[in-house]
Amino acid sequence: MPEMQELITRLLRHGVDFVVIGGVAAVAHGVSLVTGDLDVCCDFSVENLLRLQAAIGDLHPVHRMTPRRLSLKLTPEFCRALKNLYLSTDYGQLDCLSNVLGLGDYGEVKRNSVVFQLPGGRCRFLSLDALIVSKEAAGRPRDHQAILQLKAIRERVGRT
Repeated sequence: MPEMQELITRLLRHGVDFVVIGGVAAVAHGVSLVTGDLDVCCDFSVENLLRLQAAIGDLHPVHRMTPRRLSLKLTPEFCRALKNLYLSTDYGQLDCLSNVLGLGDYGEVKRNSVVFQLPGGRCRFLSLDALIVSKEAAGRPRDHQAILQLKAIRERVGRT
């Protein structure tokens, strides 16, 4: 996951306001699954999205959910219309969400996060309990194993 760590470091270095969610957050809490993308929930303000663009601009980001895989070229007007960004970069996929199922908007996600010290700085990750809630709310079959492991980790550390 060195590419995911580099993406996180770039976001931190550019002052992007975000919380790591999804598989990378699960791995940070001790889940033994492999993930190939970085999922974050972030503030979708114009300023924050422009910082995100500056952080990854040299990694050739493209909108991966568009047929022509259009390059990421954010403008203030375009930012105001966004709810999510699904990007491919030279370092892998980066999914930026404005809310998380089962939890709510970015403010609620941030309130349900914990700080981890990483080599690139202090970074917010979705808390163990919030991860369980979000993965259960998503209800995807691929999340079943992660939910089992997250609950076992919570039990082992005395969180019920």
